[in-house]
Amino acid sequence: MRLALIFLALLLGWPASAETARIAVASNFAALAGTLAEAFNAASGHDVVVIPGSTGKLYAQIAAGAPFDAFLSADAATPARLAETSLAAPGSRFTYAIGTLVLWAHRPTDPSADIAETLRGARQVAIANPKLAPYGKAALQSIVNMKLYEELHDRIVTAENVAQAFAMVQSGAADAGFVAASNLFDAAPAERMVWPVPATLHDPILQDAILLRHGQDNPAAIGFLDYLRTRPVRDRIRNSGYRATP
Repeated sequence: MRLALIFLALLLGWPASAETARIAVASNFAALAGTLAEAFNAASGHDVVVIPGSTGKLYAQIAAGAPFDAFLSADAATPARLAETSLAAPGSRFTYAIGTLVLWAHRPTDPSADIAETLRGARQVAIANPKLAPYGKAALQSIVNMKLYEELHDRIVTAENVAQAFAMVQSGAADAGFVAASNLFDAAPAERMVWPVPATLHDPILQDAILLRHGQDNPAAIGFLDYLRTRPVRDRIRNSGYRATP
């Protein structure tokens, strides 16, 4: 790994002078982004700092002038909106990951229960805020497309972001929740089960990155976005609960 990082440093031409970059990162990707930032910092000498949050809230902060240098969103629409303004560097948007939605729930009495049966048996179902978080929007679309909304709507509890939805199931505050597959790489207790949500039930969760105007001359921000597009990092992302990017 150390030799690979040195090779990447030479390949990407990272400068010797250290710079600091603040990267706004959607909560589903924040843990992995932190790990990648540590590796990038060690190889490049730069200091990339990850600031996690829901996509909607991070967008609002950027629009209000928050000094972020780049943005890793949980959707494609929000960076596209930024690309149409003077807040982003032209031509810098790209898809860095494709999210995978799963239902995480306490193990049902009947181990053969499918996703719909599990939802019907849940006392509370946690989802991220559909107005702020793309994973929450995908969760709501899935519930509606399974024709379960009328049955479940009074049992749906809304978290600020998908990381909080995960925490609600993990703590037992909800006995089921729609979370990112990537959330489960750190903790998946045996008393709970995972059901992949068919991709046909919701819009694709394309996660786009974009360089912001504040960071358009920042070599740390530019270098980190380039780093995300290298083959070793794309493989790492794919092996962490995301679908492969083109």
